[in-house]
Amino acid sequence: MSDFVYSKKPIRIESGDGVYMTDDDGTEYLDLGGSYACVPLGHDHDRVKDAIHDQLSKLTYVQATYPVGVREELYGTLADAAPGDIDNVWLCNSGTEAVEAALKFSRSATGNTKFVACMRAFHGRTMGSLSLTWKNKYKKQYEPLLEDIEFVAYNDSEALAAAVDDDTAAVLLEPIQGEGGINPATTEFLETAREATEAVGASLIFDEIQTGLGRTGRLWDSQRTGVVPDIVTSAKGLANGLPIGATLCRDWIAEDYGNHASTFGGNPVIAAAANATVSTIREEEIPEHAAETGAYLRDRVERELGEEVRDVRGEGLMVGIEVGRSANGVLRDLAIDHGILALPAGRTVVRFLPPLVIEETHVDRAVDALAEVIT
Repeated sequence: MSDFVYSKKPIRIESGDGVYMTDDDGTEYLDLGGSYACVPLGHDHDRVKDAIHDQLSKLTYVQATYPVGVREELYGTLADAAPGDIDNVWLCNSGTEAVEAALKFSRSATGNTKFVACMRAFHGRTMGSLSLTWKNKYKKQYEPLLEDIEFVAYNDSEALAAAVDDDTAAVLLEPIQGEGGINPATTEFLETAREATEAVGASLIFDEIQTGLGRTGRLWDSQRTGVVPDIVTSAKGLANGLPIGATLCRDWIAEDYGNHASTFGGNPVIAAAANATVSTIREEEIPEHAAETGAYLRDRVERELGEEVRDVRGEGLMVGIEVGRSANGVLRDLAIDHGILALPAGRTVVRFLPPLVIEETHVDRAVDALAEVIT
């Protein structure tokens, strides 16, 4: 018997160290996406491990209505790190749960039911977040989902402004679309979203589950444009590989959130890992390193493969390379022939989401391998 949900890759990963993962045969792979942006500090990070071990010796669980020091510390850590005047924190176990909470909080705070989302968006696989996800392949078998949804073309400011009306509870956007092909939002588009939602009293939600915590060269990618939302969702790299999600809200959202909870949200062991992760990212200037290394990566791809690829886009270490052929074929060759693990972002885009501690020597190896595979 085995898990019936996931198709299995022919590589059995046994361990990880820094930017590398090793399979059960001892073969070492450079992680450019195998960890799915979930280990920004790399595998087997000492400070995160020490925090986990220390908390394990004290307390592994108590429900969130009981104050616990490590959990309250995480509330403070995230409130201090959040953009603008966002300083209310709700904790859960995954990105899709963080989005579900954002949708519920927005409906409760506004009294409205309509949501506006974008074509090619991906926000999760539970019923609410799936409703605002674009591709039918993810949701067709589970319909009917939420019905009061309007999708607009990404970066079409005019269409977005027209879609937001007095019935709108929230606009949900990724500052950079991940699954949709690594497409950065324009400043105009995000500013339009802010103006349109403020005009009708709707919530603006930024899904920073993949873009946040330094991934794009800033702690939050929304800082690229200066637009501050009402809600930010975070997950993936928040506890350097352990399961967590967070919904960060402005006061007017938090004051009328309704009735929502999570049994394991704010688990003390996970909270300890998240505190260590976020603190290290900020103290060691990891976003700045991601910005520099990501720029080096994009520049090398453009110089070495400019005529062989259709486009190179992204911010920091969230990079999409449109290869003009099956991305899955390129990924297979990178893994089998070169020991490099990466991801697709649509049919023809190779996506690099490495640990943020990757160095230029690793980038050189990756670009050389990609050049050999493509040419």
